[in-house]
Amino acid sequence: MPSATFHYRARAADGRIRTGVITAEDARSAARQLTHQGLAPISVGTGEKSSGGFQLPSFGGGAKDVLFFTQELSTLLNSGVPLDRALSITSELTTRPRFRAIVVDILRSIKGGRSLADSLALHPKYFSDLFVNMVRAGEASGSLGQIFERLSEFERSRDELRNYIISSMVYPGLLCLVGAGSIFMLLDFVVPRFASVFDDTRMKIPLPTKIMLDASAVVQAWWWVVALALGAIAGSFVFYTRTAEGRMWWDGARLKLPVLGDALRKAETSRFARAMSTLVGNAVPLVQSLNISAGILSNKRMAASLGEVARGVKRGEGISQPLARTRMFPALASHLLTVGEETGKLDAMFTRMADIYEEETRSSIKRFTSIFEPLVILVMGIIVGSLVLSMLIAITSINDVAI
Repeated sequence: MPSATFHYRARAADGRIRTGVITAEDARSAARQLTHQGLAPISVGTGEKSSGGFQLPSFGGGAKDVLFFTQELSTLLNSGVPLDRALSITSELTTRPRFRAIVVDILRSIKGGRSLADSLALHPKYFSDLFVNMVRAGEASGSLGQIFERLSEFERSRDELRNYIISSMVYPGLLCLVGAGSIFMLLDFVVPRFASVFDDTRMKIPLPTKIMLDASAVVQAWWWVVALALGAIAGSFVFYTRTAEGRMWWDGARLKLPVLGDALRKAETSRFARAMSTLVGNAVPLVQSLNISAGILSNKRMAASLGEVARGVKRGEGISQPLARTRMFPALASHLLTVGEETGKLDAMFTRMADIYEEETRSSIKRFTSIFEPLVILVMGIIVGSLVLSMLIAITSINDVAI
């Protein structure tokens, strides 16, 4: 492979940031050369600002923090940087004070004699059972750098899917909010001023106009009661769904929603498959992998079904048949796993399954928004159009009386 010139940014032993150029076959080789020179690489790339190569991104907030932590440790450990120094560099580069304190606590715990896995387990809010068990397996096998590289891919895929779902649902949510606000403004402010036209006339008010005026009067007089009732209903719903029974009911009901339920099922399937791929590919026992994967699923009904799958595995039935019996996962999933069991490449089939259902999730979300957005616009248009039409009918009636 021909050599190339890379621009780098690295931290020296005295803590200062060094920049320059280095010649190597690829970015990783360049990072190793920097490590041998006593430098800790921060970014290595072919561009003038080291963008587009071997670069450590900076994120902020929750899952983004974990993604940044994972990617940076993967980079540093695979470059030959010792674990304690890699954690020290990570703590300095972390932008959020709260997460920086967590990284510092992990480093302090390691220096106190704990393993990295046990140190991470002290912060379950940030590091899941999957993450901790993967690190424990990496420490036992001496392949911690490879484990973090795989965890980095897992976290990145999960983050991309999460961001896609959130960004896709923002616009429909805004449509509903703006539409409801517009209707409230019409009934609470516009219609009452229009109603004053009929105060000095004895004409018979047309039925559509009367309905509109009555609705406006109800909104003006009782909007606070409706707001309190909706708040109470929402509060009761949240309280109930936080109980074990309520959460199980709600998660089951969500899966039955038209179009959206299918997207949720596929999103959970992709998350399950990606976790299983990561665990099985690193020799974590299948039953343990299922129990860990169940813990990272947000849908508790689907997670509970994995308990039956684990019992089926213990009985020697494999994983594909018990999974099919749950009827919680798409039919294709069990067929893919049957092939994986027959070929002895279960981890590769889980990876393929994750790729398939991540793409299917995007398609389902796109299909949902393509139906939901026009539907919201249509409903809001009918309501607003009816209000405007009622006003026009009233105005026409007044003109007829005047003539």
